Amino acid sequence: MVKKMIKQEIRKPKVQKRHQSIRVKLAGTTEFPRLAVYRSTKHIYAQLIDDEKHVTVCSASSVDKDLKEKLAHGGNIEAAKVVGEAIAKKALAKGVECVVFDRGGFLYHGRVAALADAAREAGLMF
Repeated sequence: MVKKMIKQEIRKPKVQKRHQSIRVKLAGTTEFPRLAVYRSTKHIYAQLIDDEKHVTVCSASSVDKDLKEKLAHGGNIEAAKVVGEAIAKKALAKGVECVVFDRGGFLYHGRVAALADAAREAGLMF
């Protein structure tokens, strides 16, 4: 237990450092909001952010009531696919088709890639 906590404390600053270097290079605009992804061990979250106005356009996560009923566990690839489809549907309803993908310092594989692929299949372009 203690060893696991130490590993998490070591890993967290690395993710934050990668996220800061990514955010220097990309930003969301009104035409192309930023699709920010955050994943924890139990859940996955996605939100569209307009960095010019500093507002969240829409969001979806495995914690949402309507999605939570469909999912057995929020921290797996199936949950990421459902959240990706949900964020794409909400974005298209708001009139957003093109986004800038922000992986949030996480490596682009597993749940992050599954969310991105599901959002693309549901109609978002990035």
